[in-house]
Amino acid sequence: MDSQLWTVYIDGSATPNPGRMRIGGVAYAPDGSSHCFSQALAHQGCNNEAEALAAIHALQWLHAQQVRQVLLHTDNSILAEQLAQANPKRIERLFATYEQARALLPLFDSVLVRWIPRHKNAFADALARAEACPRTLAIAG
Repeated sequence: MDSQLWTVYIDGSATPNPGRMRIGGVAYAPDGSSHCFSQALAHQGCNNEAEALAAIHALQWLHAQQVRQVLLHTDNSILAEQLAQANPKRIERLFATYEQARALLPLFDSVLVRWIPRHKNAFADALARAEACPRTLAIAG
């Protein structure tokens, strides 16, 4: 494993779906420390939008920390496809959100996006459903 690689797990929720959105995630630094976020979003949307917004939030924070290499885990297969494929199927309703997420990828030396089953993303899922975390990923502004 690369000594500079940050491993990140993200999730988004909408209750009901569509409904109130929340995002959550945890980033594990190469030194073993972890940083997490859990927050409600101001507008309503679907779970796919929430998941993409969780990725955007995490990638913006990682970039602000000058992270260069990221392994991003998501249990949302649509987001994984949108970020991992060169020419993913266009989803008109969420196109701008996915474009915003994709625009962050070149800011890093490498970003590997992996789909994982929901049961392997339990901590990020709990964070996206309003359970508190010990430290937060705060983005200024």
